[in-house]
Amino acid sequence: MQHRNLPHIYPRGATFFITFCLYNALPNKVVKEIQEEYDLKINKIKKEQNSKNERNTSLYKLGKKYFADYDILLERYSRDDDFLKNTKVAQIIINKMKEYDGKRYDLLAYCVMSNHVHVLFCTADYENETVSKTMQLIKGGSAYESNQILKREGNFWQKESYDHYIRNDNELKNIVHYILENPVKAAIVKEWKQYPFSYLKDELM
Repeated sequence: MQHRNLPHIYPRGATFFITFCLYNALPNKVVKEIQEEYDLKINKIKKEQNSKNERNTSLYKLGKKYFADYDILLERYSRDDDFLKNTKVAQIIINKMKEYDGKRYDLLAYCVMSNHVHVLFCTADYENETVSKTMQLIKGGSAYESNQILKREGNFWQKESYDHYIRNDNELKNIVHYILENPVKAAIVKEWKQYPFSYLKDELM
């Protein structure tokens, strides 16, 4: 488990649902409020629960609640910084995720929206590869290339990513549906297959 502002639990060989967003996707004030609230709840869990299993279960549930709030905010501010609407930038992100498919994970699904990205991958055959390093490679490489395309400098992604490990097949099914339905929910397309920046591995169809 790794911790900066958010709890990150990385069981070896698990399947992970990860959301990462643009640096200015949310106002700094909003991000600070979320982080402060989250830190208080994390510290409370650590103080009140002595069992490692209880702590991990509580952090798991807290993470799910956090994402629900976080996702609502991303939608609310999606019309501010929207660099990912640029088709060349979106393709850079996609290429970077595909670059590590079969090397650090098996890529199951993704969706690139205007200010954030959802990705789902399985690490069962890549237990020596860490999720934190994988995300560093994806975000670092794509940030540099995207800034080149956009002719800008500075931070491109928020340092933190929301990550959630999948516990069962039913949860996997729900998350796949959530990822693919993002552009439908945003009224960009009527069916997810019409959206050019979404992907689902054939075995999951």
